[in-house]
Amino acid sequence: MNSVVASAVTPHGYLQAQARWSPLEIAFWLAAFLPFVLFPTYLSLANQIAITALFALSLDLILGYAGIVSLGHAAFFGIGAYAAGIFSKYVWGEPITGLVFAGLCAGLVGFATSFIVARFKHLTLIMMTLGIGFLVHEIANAAHWLTGGSDGLQGVRLWPIFNYFNFDLWGYTAYSYALAVLFIVFVLSRRLINSPFGLALRGIRENSTRMPAIGADSRAHIRKIYTISTAIAGLAGGLLAQTTETVSLGSIDFQRSADVVVMLVLGGAGHLYGGILGAIIFMVARDQFSGINPQFWYFPMGVLLVAVVMFLPGGILGGLARLTARFRKNPS
Repeated sequence: MNSVVASAVTPHGYLQAQARWSPLEIAFWLAAFLPFVLFPTYLSLANQIAITALFALSLDLILGYAGIVSLGHAAFFGIGAYAAGIFSKYVWGEPITGLVFAGLCAGLVGFATSFIVARFKHLTLIMMTLGIGFLVHEIANAAHWLTGGSDGLQGVRLWPIFNYFNFDLWGYTAYSYALAVLFIVFVLSRRLINSPFGLALRGIRENSTRMPAIGADSRAHIRKIYTISTAIAGLAGGLLAQTTETVSLGSIDFQRSADVVVMLVLGGAGHLYGGILGAIIFMVARDQFSGINPQFWYFPMGVLLVAVVMFLPGGILGGLARLTARFRKNPS
């Protein structure tokens, strides 16, 4: 067998091939700068999309790659948001320090709950994650003296980034900040997925009971990726608190958990870009549909979701991948 072909079919060769950046990926990230030039009045929306894409990326790591279904992932988004807001209000106004603190707080809670999550599967797991989300929501609501309860956390004040870039009203700094964090986390997640650990996660998703036979501890791997995922969700929540300078119970609501699952269904779970693409489609569609009819914008969103599920069961990226594979097989 040719050595090039042999390297391609080995796990190491497969990972090397997956780790290469394609021209389409480079074009995608360059296109992320277009709002600065073409849509400067929509930079606030672009900032929200970048934050939501980071949150969707965090869920994709556990849902798309490890097969862990979570309906309470907004709990960690909210923990990060409150941690960043409280840190900047009472301790230190430097944004990057507060963002790291938000990720650490969410990651610590995620690590503590990962021992519970790793023990359950299917419907029981869904109920467990949903219960965790409700618990965190009620704790935040009850701790009015710290979180502001239903009134929200007010008085969040941030220093300029690197003591130079102020958060302006138009959203230039906020979008640049959120986009930079999204790209850094994406690159790290990409390296993680295209590693032996990432291959083990795919194996756990397909058949978790057989993975210990080849030396992969399923529960340990689930705890690790769940902790990483919750830390990234905390970063997304921290970004929201810092760029809006307020935190409400909406950041930790069940609706946010449900929305991010819809984004993954739209974009395609398990493709890493699926969550980002789903966040773009969902946020832009919501903005346009709500502008047409603020009361019934969920109806066209429902039609879009049903259409994707019916005609593209693996999401948009999944459907494109199948079409590409079919074309390569039958180019004529």
